[in-house]
Amino acid sequence: MQVQVNGAQTYCYTGGKPLNPGQPTVVFIHGVLNDHSVWALQSRYLAHHGWNVLAVDLPGHSRSQGEAPASVEQAADFIIALLDALGIDRAALVGHSWGSLIALEAAARLEARASHLVLVGTACPMKVSPALIESSLHEPEKALHLVNQFSRSTLAPPLGAGVWVYGAGMALGRRVLRSNPQVNVFHRGFVACDSYAGGEQAIASVQCPVLFLLGTLDQMTPSKAAQGLIARVRAAGGRVQVESLPVGHNQMTEAPDATLQAIRGFLTHHAAN
Repeated sequence: MQVQVNGAQTYCYTGGKPLNPGQPTVVFIHGVLNDHSVWALQSRYLAHHGWNVLAVDLPGHSRSQGEAPASVEQAADFIIALLDALGIDRAALVGHSWGSLIALEAAARLEARASHLVLVGTACPMKVSPALIESSLHEPEKALHLVNQFSRSTLAPPLGAGVWVYGAGMALGRRVLRSNPQVNVFHRGFVACDSYAGGEQAIASVQCPVLFLLGTLDQMTPSKAAQGLIARVRAAGGRVQVESLPVGHNQMTEAPDATLQAIRGFLTHHAAN
């Protein structure tokens, strides 16, 4: 589905179903050098089981036009503008990696308009190695190899015979990078992650239940890097759930069914809240 947001065409995958005003909505937000396709299983399932789904390509990524966000705050404003453009009053936000920071910041700004918050592979702060930031700008192919090596805990997830997740990750990264010849979205996304300092303030403002979905083998955003946010929610008496999967940073492709089950269970359990 294409929708006009801030004067630019934005692509959202809806799982093959039209938006239904009578159903709740969930927004899936991808990470650096990814797009909507990383949520293929989770978004399609929910779209066919009672949810409106918006698996978005962030501006300047893949099928979406517009200026690629240079900060978490800019991307969060875009998510809010997307909901406003579609007339959606309330939504669940699900984000992975950089997308988790975007979802967090957007949920804080949306206040009661955010029904649920799911943070997949998150960290606060989400610091990126200076060498990797530099490489993403001047040697993006080298940086892409490094990211895919550190992001994966397996080469053979349960996605069907012949699936090679490392190769698929490389192909996706190259495609997203080529989709924007004006801006290096790889470097811009890493800088946005590295420079975001508002996580603890944002989590303190979140009013909805929060699910932390972490990978025990995650080398990009180790589980311990999310503990500060988790403690902050608990200290404030917020509704928080923590689940760990025995995989790396790309939970959606390394453990697609378990990731779906965790998200679905969380959304269902808190459906009346």
